[in-house]
Amino acid sequence: MILINTDYISGKELEMLGLVKGSTIQSKHIGKDISQSFKTLVGGELKSYNEMMNEARALATKRMVAEAEAIGADAIVNIRYASSAIIQGAAEVIAYGTAVKFTK
Repeated sequence: MILINTDYISGKELEMLGLVKGSTIQSKHIGKDISQSFKTLVGGELKSYNEMMNEARALATKRMVAEAEAIGADAIVNIRYASSAIIQGAAEVIAYGTAVKFTK
């Protein structure tokens, strides 16, 4: 499966199959949440939340790819990611793009 953020793949003719997406909502346990809250007082990278968001993007991407494979796609073009806070310490990540099939 080819994943790309442009709307074309050089040298390939594409048949658009439709929108595919994957999403997840992630949070850290209360202990990590409290420790990261203290970190905001002194500044610096919030590594625990960074890890959480990386895991969320990976899971959302995996779910998007599974949806594309289910409809016979060879690639996903024009991939985008979006995130939003659900509650303090929890975020939703969505990955979406256009599933395509190679015609030649």
